[in-house]
Amino acid sequence: MTRAAALLAAALAAGCAVGPDYERPVIESPERWRIDYPQAAEVANVPWWEQFGDPVLDKLIVDALTENRDVRIAAARVDQFIGQLTATRSQFYPQVGYSLDASRNRASRVGQPPLAPGADPYYSLYQGALSAGWQLDLFGRVRRQSEAAQAQVYASEQGRRGVVLSLVTSVAASYIGLRALDRQLEIARATATNYGDTQRIFEERFKGGVVSEIEVRQVESQYQQALAAVPALELQVAAQENLLLVLLGRNAGAIPRGRTIDELAAPGIPGDLPAALLERRPDILQAEQQLVAATANIGAAKSLYYPTLSLTGVLGSVSSALDDFLSSAATAGSVAAGLSGPVFTFGAIGGQVDTAEAGQRAALTAYQQAILNALRETNDALVGSVKKREEAEAQAKRVAALRVYAGLSRLRFDNGYAGYLEVLYADNELFSAELTAVRAQAERFTQIVGVYQALGGGWVDEADKLAPQPRLR
Repeated sequence: MTRAAALLAAALAAGCAVGPDYERPVIESPERWRIDYPQAAEVANVPWWEQFGDPVLDKLIVDALTENRDVRIAAARVDQFIGQLTATRSQFYPQVGYSLDASRNRASRVGQPPLAPGADPYYSLYQGALSAGWQLDLFGRVRRQSEAAQAQVYASEQGRRGVVLSLVTSVAASYIGLRALDRQLEIARATATNYGDTQRIFEERFKGGVVSEIEVRQVESQYQQALAAVPALELQVAAQENLLLVLLGRNAGAIPRGRTIDELAAPGIPGDLPAALLERRPDILQAEQQLVAATANIGAAKSLYYPTLSLTGVLGSVSSALDDFLSSAATAGSVAAGLSGPVFTFGAIGGQVDTAEAGQRAALTAYQQAILNALRETNDALVGSVKKREEAEAQAKRVAALRVYAGLSRLRFDNGYAGYLEVLYADNELFSAELTAVRAQAERFTQIVGVYQALGGGWVDEADKLAPQPRLR
């Protein structure tokens, strides 16, 4: 028995699927993060944005999950792959069809055989049949294609969950940024008002000969600096509102406000181990399913080396008279089996196998890269949450110190112990520090959001319940 015959006999006996079966690659992950946290899995698996204590933010996230266009696109993409999977799996079963034909024909009088003299050359022909065809999946081509299609469905589903994850964190971070800009704008307007009052006082003092024009111009410069910050911040507020409108799936409208940036509470930090990333981050799961699909494609390509066995059958009626069409005498049919396979393809199949194997190597590297990026992002977010908290605390203390410094400087000026330049310097430092402190507080909250984005978690499933779902699931 030849090798090909032995392979065919084995396939006919039990069926097989050529090509490699998928095995999850061994990935070495660190046992701990650069910043240690106690285990808090329940924190990672609940809607963490509610811990900010702002009902307006909660409502914005619900609205975004309901109306965001990217989420709807991702859900439709899942349906696309489900449709492809359904079409692929249909090849496991016989394909049944029907045909009905009626024709009016004219026979040649001088054809072969020649038409008898006086015979009517015109005749009608009625045909109807049920047909069935089935290509046996002896070497697993359809099975491998089905594995690949199923993996693509899973990958697209993880891609959709990734969109949900990104949307929730983007809305939270954008809202935090908006409230920070609102607070900075309040500071700038209040400072400008205060400097404006000071300028008017100095102008009156200048008219009375109490202060010099130099001091008046110093105060005016200070006032104009604060005024210039107002439109710049107003522009940033408008841009941030527009960003949130896009995330919410709206063309225009006002963004409601809830708690101020100072009133927001800091959510807890989940402390899951690095290995947990492999089980729940959508981008890692998506990359793994793409690797599964690429592995299955190798088998689908290699199956082209082997023969295919097809079974076909037709049962119907053929008659030249409509009255006889349904009679037993008009019955016609056929049953056939066909075996076909390649002999010389001049590299056509080998090229497909090489392409599939290269695709699998690329998918493996992409999977490994996704894990490395996830570990880096999570470490960055965890370290950043600690360092930004320390920075925000230091900036808050600096603001408190500068308020005392500015008050003492003004007192020294009022009592004639210092020039206004000292007051000007102290006020400018305080103004800048207040803006910086608000920005640091926002960055601290944003880093916490980044931790939840990097770690993923069960909260994605909770958010996913509010998002549009694939229709074909």
